[in-house]
Amino acid sequence: MSDPSRHARERGIVEQILRRIPGFKGYLDKEYRRDSDYLTRTWMADRLQASKRSLDDYMRNLVDQGDLEAMPTCERLRTRLDGAISRLRGAVRGYSGLFDYVQVNEKLLEEVYEHDLALVNDVDNLADAIERLPKSSEPPSQTIPELMERVNKVDEKIGHRGDLLKGLGPEEPM
Repeated sequence: MSDPSRHARERGIVEQILRRIPGFKGYLDKEYRRDSDYLTRTWMADRLQASKRSLDDYMRNLVDQGDLEAMPTCERLRTRLDGAISRLRGAVRGYSGLFDYVQVNEKLLEEVYEHDLALVNDVDNLADAIERLPKSSEPPSQTIPELMERVNKVDEKIGHRGDLLKGLGPEEPM
């Protein structure tokens, strides 16, 4: 996952000068948050997309073995994966609710970053499990429903991430 603080350390001299201009620092911070958000979502979507190759291999193995009964369940899993990938790729870059303001609720922003870290871990673990499918000795009736449940949980977290981001906005004046 992309670390927004890393962006701050890798800025050039011109940008450091521009950050001293009143209001410009907030604009740059907004852009870095937007870039980090985009990079994180892209990585997760790419990771899930790559894991689908193993699901396809698994499905070909099932067909070769004559186990056609498991195909509809596998197709539903593939469809749910496609849905999660689309939600990750299709989200508005940076979520306008988060990036329309120079100041954001930093406590809530930290919660979003923690949620993103957990989501990245869940996506990576799900992709690993899918990539182990072709070597699995477990019957499809056992493995596919478990993976479907994991995809559903990742999809729920993607939705919750959007809800969290909608709650970010300007901090209330004290």
